Amino acid sequence: MTGLVAGVDVGGTFTDLVIFDPVTGSVRLSKVPTTLPNQAGGVLAAFDAAGAELGQIDLIVHGTTTTTNAVLERQLAKTGLITTMGFRDVLELGRRTRPQAYGMHGRFVPVIPRDLRLEVPERMDARGGVLTPLDEAALRQAVTRLRDAGCEALVIHFLHAYANPAHEVRAGEIAREIWPNDYITLGHALLSESREYERGVTAAVNASVQPLLERYVARLANQLAAKGYRRDLLVMNGNGGMVAAKDVAKEAVKTVMSGPASGVMAAVATGRRAGMANLLTYDMGGTSTDVAMIRNGVAPVSNEIEVEYAMPIHVPMVDVRTVGAGGGSIARIDAGGMLRVGPESAGSSPGPVCYGRGGTRVTISDANLILGRLPASRFGQAVEAAHRAMLEQIAQPLNLSVEQAAEAVIRVANMHMAGAIRMVSISLGADPRDFALFAFGGAGPLHAVALAQELNVPRVLIPARPGITNALGCVVADLRHDFVRTLNRPLDGVDMADVHRVLAAQEAEGRRLIGLEKIALTHVRAEYSAHMQFIGQTHLLRVVLPSATPSREELQRLFEAAYHARFRVDLPTIRANLVNLNVSVIGERPALDLSRLIDPAGRKDRAEPASTRRVWFDGWHDTPVYWRDHLPSTINLQGPVIIEQMDTTVVVDPGARVAQDADGNLIIEVNK
Repeated sequence: MTGLVAGVDVGGTFTDLVIFDPVTGSVRLSKVPTTLPNQAGGVLAAFDAAGAELGQIDLIVHGTTTTTNAVLERQLAKTGLITTMGFRDVLELGRRTRPQAYGMHGRFVPVIPRDLRLEVPERMDARGGVLTPLDEAALRQAVTRLRDAGCEALVIHFLHAYANPAHEVRAGEIAREIWPNDYITLGHALLSESREYERGVTAAVNASVQPLLERYVARLANQLAAKGYRRDLLVMNGNGGMVAAKDVAKEAVKTVMSGPASGVMAAVATGRRAGMANLLTYDMGGTSTDVAMIRNGVAPVSNEIEVEYAMPIHVPMVDVRTVGAGGGSIARIDAGGMLRVGPESAGSSPGPVCYGRGGTRVTISDANLILGRLPASRFGQAVEAAHRAMLEQIAQPLNLSVEQAAEAVIRVANMHMAGAIRMVSISLGADPRDFALFAFGGAGPLHAVALAQELNVPRVLIPARPGITNALGCVVADLRHDFVRTLNRPLDGVDMADVHRVLAAQEAEGRRLIGLEKIALTHVRAEYSAHMQFIGQTHLLRVVLPSATPSREELQRLFEAAYHARFRVDLPTIRANLVNLNVSVIGERPALDLSRLIDPAGRKDRAEPASTRRVWFDGWHDTPVYWRDHLPSTINLQGPVIIEQMDTTVVVDPGARVAQDADGNLIIEVNK
């Protein structure tokens, strides 16, 4: 590819854009406020801010929060469900979990209300045998009733359709004769695995966001075309791959976690070039913090993501955990006199007090400003308002100074984020001390060193452009298609020829789909895995397979090794169960030169601070402030240091030491 490549990511607060020229290596960047509810306005504003001529761009890859926000805020299209007689309540019964671990309170709102969930006579058994034929007359009545009730999308979700989809297929044929649009989701076509609740929720989410995503993407594509863009728009999926905009709504649920996934893909690419294959990614934006674990240079993909309580979405997605702590997270004193930070956020409008846009509630960003970690010169008269808000809302109720109150806000926020990072690593059997912390997002580098100290992580890697890393992930991501097929059989009774046929068919379909895309690729490869468990246990383990033709003995050995690595226990007398077979087909795109993210022409011969200011680290320190674009290619700075740039501020705490690699990534060795 010789034309310009653009990645644009829409976050809860800002919309970020990066444009690469593969021929000259030049890079253009922009960062503008996200426009809600229509995110397309912010996307177009980002291109305008970068001075981009859309007719000169060969490829635009877009990471969107449209589906994620719709699910979390329950701003969904009106959707109806038709299911097996007796199973209309499966979406509410769930797994008998509770919103709160202790106590009997909590609230759960199903994606589809009960009055729009209808039943029809039909039934398959778990082996795919027909117990009750499909009542086609009842099905027609149900489809008509939901259409007349004003439903825009339809889900058909029958019991055990993963084992035999014949009834779902026939129901879909009948529904298409009656339904006024294409928003019909067949559960087995989206997700061919067992567990009716998880499969039903996934299908319900897909159907209820389909109309929203298609309208948004079509509107954006049309507006880009009106400004001269003549190519296909690609949209990031939650699995770290991408799909053409014209096809994205067919499996809309796969775009949930699109934005966080792109950040992880950027971390994989950056870490590979920096020689760091094991990373804990830490993306702190204006609204929330996303964390993930990269082992051996591979992005973590899971089929069992729960985006919120009772909202399992069982399609392959990058395994990212979210905590409600971002730069705009609001600090408050609760009824018990305790300091709380988040999850409520001031967002971008009105934003933190220091933004000067009418925000009145003190936030993490205000705390960083008060402690000198952000430059007061950027905030004008709002600095005084931030001090006053901190004094009145936090300092006086806790009998602290303003600086002590701001420090307390930072420490509570860091505690939340450190807990999320521990959960990601330790729950997966990993020691944080064996990783580097990859810090990005507009606010991530402000807190990274303090978090690394808290976690005993020895090293922090801060990419060249932390604030636009998610947009960068859009342009470095590969094409990817993931497939899951349930067998759910004891391993010793599985027909291995069937296993090989399933894996081969999944790979062939993935290669076919990638071949349809008009994108330059360097290589297409397939990755194989299985989900397995010991019979009698409920949790699944992902087992990586070396080929599409594993032997029974090989599967047993690999599963036992994976189980021991995770739990440090051997269970030689219990039979293994083969639950799912998975294939990921990946089309690798040409690598981009990331060394130009910071223009080499702006570098100076020596590291000279642009200024000095007082910064609070358990007391005030006179701290040198550097402009990152002017740093020489080789540096060796001792903290405390502040490094500022267009998209973020890096705080290097006392005792830490910072260097730089050939791509302009900062490598901070944390003092123990």
